[in-house]
Amino acid sequence: MEPEGDLRTSRTPTLEAYADTIVPGEKRWPGDAAIAGAADGGGAVAAGAIELMEWDATGLTEGLDELADLLNRHARTYADGCGLALDTTLPPFVALDFGQRTALVAELTAPGHPEKEFWVLLTLFSNMAYDSAAHMHTADAIAQGHPGLAAMGVVPPGPDRLWRYDQHSYGRRLARVHPDTTPSGSPA
Repeated sequence: MEPEGDLRTSRTPTLEAYADTIVPGEKRWPGDAAIAGAADGGGAVAAGAIELMEWDATGLTEGLDELADLLNRHARTYADGCGLALDTTLPPFVALDFGQRTALVAELTAPGHPEKEFWVLLTLFSNMAYDSAAHMHTADAIAQGHPGLAAMGVVPPGPDRLWRYDQHSYGRRLARVHPDTTPSGSPA
């Protein structure tokens, strides 16, 4: 399926608007149309959702133009059904306000929707970018101020880029290291 008109060039703002609907954040600048500004701090976009979606390891890369086009088609249909006049200088999904975007995403991810798997997949990658910075080394993400890891209170590693904890999560050490364990932590 070929994108209509110049929608291929609107891929990034459309996918940013989708990711921002899933994990909202604050606008990057006053006229930022893709980010609705529905929450304080960085959301999925600031956390790297687009970078994660575009990473070839996800298997999404080749289909992103088509997904953005399809999302914009759904946005046009949604707007027509609601009698909304969209700003024609923006991709249709970007032109929706946050509440309208949320309502449309709820429809697209609802049980029984024939394309549900596509939209749930984009939703998962939006969450994954925020929750785990899956496209980055964790130490690098923390050093760069990753908003999701910061919000969860993930502490930085030591100078050797390894994590060590003085307190155990259960309040006590669960087991001693076996005497035959190698220096790398592997069983002998």
